[in-house]
Parts: sequence; structure tokens; C-alpha cells
Amino acid sequence: MSLIPYKLVRKILFMFDPETAHGLSLRGLNFLYQLKLINLLFGKNKTKPINIMGINFPNRVGLAAGLDKDGEYFQAISQCGFGFVEIGTVTPLAQTGNDKPRLFRLVEAEAIINRMGFNNKG
Repeated sequence: MSLIPYKLVRKILFMFDPETAHGLSLRGLNFLYQLKLINLLFGKNKTKPINIMGINFPNRVGLAAGLDKDGEYFQAISQCGFGFVEIGTVTPLAQTGNDKPRLFRLVEAEAIINRMGFNNKG
């Protein structure tokens, strides 16, 4: 069970535009990882391992590309209980992505529209 109240963190993050909140979330997660406190957010993974096409995964739930565009937070994210983590999108050359604003909250639908445009360091 998390000791950090979800509703409080959500309220704080919603004070910022979605792209800033995204960055703050990653930096906060990394901070907790460096302090070895990541288990405050994520308990012990209790799901069963799975084998798909000869590849063993710790569980069925993976993280798709887009959260950590440049692989800067992989160590922290890998402690969150995912069966696999996809980094990127990384392109051969750095690119800035689409003009801002490019990330939009649909609060009622509890969804996000992502028009980032593959911004990354290459």
C-alpha cells in the first residue's frame, strides 16, 4: 500500500500543465529511487511470470514507449513492477517534437491526448 496519498499528488500535479506534470512525476520518481524509497509507491509485485514466444517476463503488464523518452529514468521505472519497460521513442537525430501545447487532459474521461511528436535527444 502506498504511503503517498494518490488524491493529494494528483491535486498537486493538476496545478501544472500536463507536460510539466509529466516531468515533475519522473523527477519525483527518480528522487524516491535514489533515496531507495520507491517501495513507498509500489509494493511487492505479486503477479505471476509469463513466457511469450520463448521470452520470460516477470508479469503481463508492461510500460509502452513515451513515458521516458530518452531512457533517463529507466532505473527508477524498472522498480515500479512492470513486466517490461519500453524506452523512447528515440530517433537517429535529436528533434524537438510538435509545438506546445501538445499534451492535453480530458479530465472527465480520465484521459490524455498526446501530440508530442517524438521529442527526444536522438
